[in-house]
Amino acid sequence: MATIRRSILIVLTLVLSIGLAACGAKPAEQPSDSGGQQGAQAGGENSLAGKKIALIMQINLGTFSSQYIEGVKEQVEKFGGKLTVFTADGDLAKMSSNLDAAINQRFDGILIDHGTAEALDAGLKKALERNIPVVAFDAAVDLPGITVLEQADQKLAEMTLNKMSEDIGGKGNIVKIWVAGFAPMERRQIAYQEFMDKNKDIQEIAAFGAATQNTALDTQSQMEAILKKYPNKGDITAVWASWDEFAKGAARAIQQAGRTEIKVYGIDMSDEDLQMIQDPQNPWVASAAVDTMDIGRIQVRYLYQKLHGDQTPQKVVLEPVLITRDKLPKEQISTAQLSEHVEGWGSSQQGYTDWMKELEASISK
Repeated sequence: MATIRRSILIVLTLVLSIGLAACGAKPAEQPSDSGGQQGAQAGGENSLAGKKIALIMQINLGTFSSQYIEGVKEQVEKFGGKLTVFTADGDLAKMSSNLDAAINQRFDGILIDHGTAEALDAGLKKALERNIPVVAFDAAVDLPGITVLEQADQKLAEMTLNKMSEDIGGKGNIVKIWVAGFAPMERRQIAYQEFMDKNKDIQEIAAFGAATQNTALDTQSQMEAILKKYPNKGDITAVWASWDEFAKGAARAIQQAGRTEIKVYGIDMSDEDLQMIQDPQNPWVASAAVDTMDIGRIQVRYLYQKLHGDQTPQKVVLEPVLITRDKLPKEQISTAQLSEHVEGWGSSQQGYTDWMKELEASISK
């Protein structure tokens, strides 16, 4: 019996040893990292190719949005990724649903364009829990781990307001076009209020503004009504528009009414905006902006920094420039050529690292 027991123990020991050896020969599977950070660190920059990126937008409207998307798409594709755009048409509930959809579809990275904390925080927390990196632009969110880009909105407003004051001699009646409910607008309003408090000889005689699917056209109609209310030359000195869609609508109404003594000062810049500012018959004479395509490119770069496992700041401020008609050539140019005439415009290297250049080079081969 003792011999049989010893034989059985020997056999069991051999079986167990073989089983353990077999288990040890195959590494245990690691949980998948949908954010891709572990894979990027282990496999080098090439492991970042093929990432699925979602862009969740509150509203996709006008040439600013189209050029912003173009910048995002260009940089994602240079990194070998694929972009999917989700737009909510201004509906924050839909934006929240789109964010949930992107998380559930296991996108590798998420970009946010505008939006509020109330609409986005729950989804953003879920994304962080699932290790999906997120970078937002002009969104009213403040969560650890989410990098937020903004355009130095108070400076944008200050630049255009100060230029307006300079041009009108520090006095006159102005119309403000602005809308609440957007983080950048709220920041621009702070600068506007501070400006008005300091400039008592400048009076606001009318204020309006709404973000719609036809913002420029609706603004034009509202501006036409204000021009009828104030029909005499000198009734209105200038218009301050907190968004280029507002500036476009106001400028068209003023030009068609033949009231070009009224000058328009706006924010943001696109090719369409630039054409209007360069037109000597157009009342829009100045705008402060960050290169729209650069905004998209820079946002993608910070997202890929997260995918790569790099540390990123919580807030990234994009520096604006002031574009005025008197600094532009007479022949029509595009925003791609604006850097030749306006210092600090375009081709920003912000967020652009050496390993990104290597990644782009490997993708382009």
